[in-house]
Amino acid sequence: MIDQSIYSLQGNLRLQLIEMYHSANAGHIGCSLSCIDLMIGSLIHHKKEEDSFILSKGHAAASLYVCLNHTGEISNEELNTFYKNGTKLPAHPAANKFSGIPFALGSLGHGFPIAAGIAKANKLKKNTAYSYVLMSDGETNEGTTWEAAHFSVMHKLDNLIVLIDKNGLQGFGNTKDILGDTASEEKWQTLGFEVLSINGHDLEQIINGIDKLKKSKNSKPKVIIGNTVKGKGVSFMENEMKWHYLPLDPRLYQQAINDIKKQYSA
Repeated sequence: MIDQSIYSLQGNLRLQLIEMYHSANAGHIGCSLSCIDLMIGSLIHHKKEEDSFILSKGHAAASLYVCLNHTGEISNEELNTFYKNGTKLPAHPAANKFSGIPFALGSLGHGFPIAAGIAKANKLKKNTAYSYVLMSDGETNEGTTWEAAHFSVMHKLDNLIVLIDKNGLQGFGNTKDILGDTASEEKWQTLGFEVLSINGHDLEQIINGIDKLKKSKNSKPKVIIGNTVKGKGVSFMENEMKWHYLPLDPRLYQQAINDIKKQYSA
């Protein structure tokens, strides 16, 4: 059964990260809003102490920071240092400052190989821990993605759960216009993954989807393709590539806050 209080996080964590980006006058807002629901369902709801979670799309760092703030690992005082001199919370996650951030990530294509290695280590140790990794769909262009995918199938890593934030946009345009759809259900099934394609903003689908995959002991690594909207929750950001980069001015900041409060009753 899903604790109904978790639904309030969809609005509250969005408000937190918007405030952080506005205070820092920084970008990477749209990509954080597209993956925050996948993180609530996996990192906050599902992850147990013995499990690991890797945010491979490190440019969405603020979404990771607000989730770890919610779980109690990052204090409010630390969160207020985001982007400031001497902070432990830079634009991309830095390693070994918090147990929930074991690796430095930001250069795309590295998180999945690391998570596959952790899953393999868990198999060798014969423990029951799960290895989660959250990637962007643009990141599935990377060659390391496919090397890690073949490794995961070869080693029967059914303790590995890959989440793909499929918002259809990457740094230079629509993903379908760059290298085609490398995050399609068919491609991952053909490789040998157990695949679930869901609405990546529907918490019930995310949580129940992970539940279903965890119960499936078939020696296949798992992938959840979360169909998402870049900038989800802020009307003028949704499906707009420029919000991969832009910071908010005071007027748009207030509009973003109003949009989120209205949509999520936050």
